[in-house]
Amino acid sequence: MMLRNFHCLVPLIYALVVVGSASEAEENASNPLAAVNNTDIRYQYFDLAGGADRQDAFVDGAYMLRPDLKLKYELHYNSTNATGERFNGFEKTSFKLIYFPSQKPLNDTWSVKSALGLEWILDFGDPDEGIGTGSDQIAPFGGFAFANTNTGLTLIPLVQHFASYNGSTDVSQTAMRLIALQPFGDGYWVKADIKAPYDWENDAWPATAEFQIGKNLSPGIALYADVLVGIGADRPYDQGAGIGLRFNY
Repeated sequence: MMLRNFHCLVPLIYALVVVGSASEAEENASNPLAAVNNTDIRYQYFDLAGGADRQDAFVDGAYMLRPDLKLKYELHYNSTNATGERFNGFEKTSFKLIYFPSQKPLNDTWSVKSALGLEWILDFGDPDEGIGTGSDQIAPFGGFAFANTNTGLTLIPLVQHFASYNGSTDVSQTAMRLIALQPFGDGYWVKADIKAPYDWENDAWPATAEFQIGKNLSPGIALYADVLVGIGADRPYDQGAGIGLRFNY
């Protein structure tokens, strides 16, 4: 029933998903610093305060421009009754360039990859309707991916600052993020993604945690589910859930 609000997205999603010849990826695309090409079709449902909800249907993909440079892209469509009346519309699109300056072993067990990047966020929403922030943003970031060559465990600490450069809302947030990704046999993986942004404009910590379990159904297709939890008094939502379909190519 919740998905019926997004029937108009089907032609757009079909146009955006281009799947080439699939090959076995050494890295999992749930790692934002993985050197992989993928397009994910995702849906997430969020419980908000006062019995309201927000639904987000989006395309989330990546393409390696060269071995040390990655482009990530997203396009989000929302449905929400956060204001008391339900509104539907595109929330935002974003483009993220990620440069990998170095990748080297630390010892016999661990290797490390460094990353620097810049994200550009174009906001299409209307805050009066509960969709988007009303401002376009730029967001530089940096981080590392520590990979255990024995177990496949990857730990990814990241820091990113979001700043608005136009629009009706001033945005200034510094977000700390920690991702842990562990593969298992038969193509399974689990992921924990903790985000703790500090909102300089509102003196708040809208922290969240995302837990994901997925399976590679074939070298070219994966399926996964998300459990979403808001953390603390400033949480942006109480809890939520999501599903995703991934095409690796």
